[in-house]
Amino acid sequence: MRPSVRRSTISILFVALLCLCAAAPIVLISFFWQLSPSLEQKEFIGGSSGIVKNISHWQSAAYLNSIEQEVNVEIKEPDGVILQDGGATVDKNARNSSSENPPGSGLANVVFTSPSKKSGVQKRNSTSPGLMKRSSTRPVMDEKIRFLEDQIITARAFLQFAQPSSNSHLARELKLRIKEIERVLSHASKDSDLRRSALQKMKAMENTLYKANKAYPDCNAMASKLRAMSYNTEEQLRAQTNQVSYLIQLASRTFPKGLHCLTMRLTTEYFALPPEKRQQLYSHKVQNADLYHYVIFSDNILACAAVVNSTIANSMEQEKIVFHVVTDSINFPAMMMWFLMNPPREATIQVLNMDEFEWLPSNYGLTFVQHGISDQRYTSPLNHLRFHLPKIFPSLNKILLLDHDVVVQKDLRRLWSVDMRGKVVGVVDTCTNDISSQPLKMLVNFSDSTIAKSFDPKACVWAFGMNIFDLQAWRKKKLMKVFNKWHQVGIGKKLWKAGSLPLGQVIFYNNTVVLDRRWHLIGLGHDSALSSKDIERAAVIHYSGLMKPWFDIAIPSYRGYWNKFIEFKNPYLQQCNIHP
Repeated sequence: MRPSVRRSTISILFVALLCLCAAAPIVLISFFWQLSPSLEQKEFIGGSSGIVKNISHWQSAAYLNSIEQEVNVEIKEPDGVILQDGGATVDKNARNSSSENPPGSGLANVVFTSPSKKSGVQKRNSTSPGLMKRSSTRPVMDEKIRFLEDQIITARAFLQFAQPSSNSHLARELKLRIKEIERVLSHASKDSDLRRSALQKMKAMENTLYKANKAYPDCNAMASKLRAMSYNTEEQLRAQTNQVSYLIQLASRTFPKGLHCLTMRLTTEYFALPPEKRQQLYSHKVQNADLYHYVIFSDNILACAAVVNSTIANSMEQEKIVFHVVTDSINFPAMMMWFLMNPPREATIQVLNMDEFEWLPSNYGLTFVQHGISDQRYTSPLNHLRFHLPKIFPSLNKILLLDHDVVVQKDLRRLWSVDMRGKVVGVVDTCTNDISSQPLKMLVNFSDSTIAKSFDPKACVWAFGMNIFDLQAWRKKKLMKVFNKWHQVGIGKKLWKAGSLPLGQVIFYNNTVVLDRRWHLIGLGHDSALSSKDIERAAVIHYSGLMKPWFDIAIPSYRGYWNKFIEFKNPYLQQCNIHP
């Protein structure tokens, strides 16, 4: 038995040695493979041994071979030419053209890269420090789609750079590849939509671009051509932007047909009434200083209706609300008729005609006209009557001003109990850390010595639209004299921009109490990026800007906040084709 046992033991040992000999090379190769990244880094620094260099070289070669097998195309051209305003070298003509472009015009950095299968977008991003920083914090989505778009841009650049009489076959091939890629992109919006045939067209475009790069190797000339193309595109975009801005301003100044119809119908109805029925339904409340008094300066019936309806709908004490609507003689009959037909529930409303204010000079409407300014928002005498509140309401102590392009969403009673600390007006400032924030120097001309001595150019600008005024403090500080002084000085000089806002910053300088920003949110007439959360928590939302909610150019996502306070089933609105 012993000889047999020994033979079996020897056989087992022999087999174990054979297994060890077979496994040892695999273990060693695996070990060096795992260490290769760090060893490769040592080779870059210069502190590695020869065996590490060989392994690193073998690994890089294997990786490159795998790429070549996947693409089946050998691409050996350089990564490309990078043109930046700083850091990299730029030819003289390109640098001169870039210096004329404003910041953020899109011409500060021009990058031309040769195509690469593995990482078209990532390779491009790696050429720019700013882009590389963004890519390290946010992953690139739909890489192949972006790479296809870059291929089209590069191919079109080659076509622009090519001479009309040379390489006609290559030009036809580039046009064909562009059409193929455009067809692919028309059916795919993300990488998951791409089919296998799309990847084949990507490879075909790579081959064609490689040929083009060989045919047109002058990178500096190509970069100059690209910069010229970009400049022309920016000029076209700027012209179109100016045209759009002009059309928007034209639309904002044109009185909508439906509102004109409404005014005419209401005016006709008003003069058809017997004189005794034209009387306003208000009582002694309009003089009661203990109530909540609101004032609106407007010639827009529908806008006033929205302000009145929204204020009442969100008030807990409607019976204590008194509205004072100040309008001009042209719109007075229609405004009166509207509120006679649509009385504001338990609240009181008074409609005043500014042309009946005997203390106003006969040329008052011309005193705010500036040369070259035709926008009624800036030259309207109604808009400047807010500087005469103590004269208009001599028996009141406090009053809340609401512009006609606001919507009230909360109960505003607490504003009458705000501690004014001896100041005149409660405001919400517009100073933020955002670059769009405007200091006083953006509205007032500080090159004038009188202005420079009286005001701080970095002072915070605040907003009109929802303001609580302490009329007693206004009278005590004699701000009407301050208004007359600056108004007279401003007639002879252009000391501030047109409109009531710059003049208000001057008159009430150092006489403001800053309110919480949730009381008043501005920007719904020009800023489409406001969050719904900020809008819904605001007590008053303000459609400041050109895109008013009663215009067709209004921002659609904001229009609903205004529409819900207009009774579109009213027969007069339906007859005048006024719909949400």
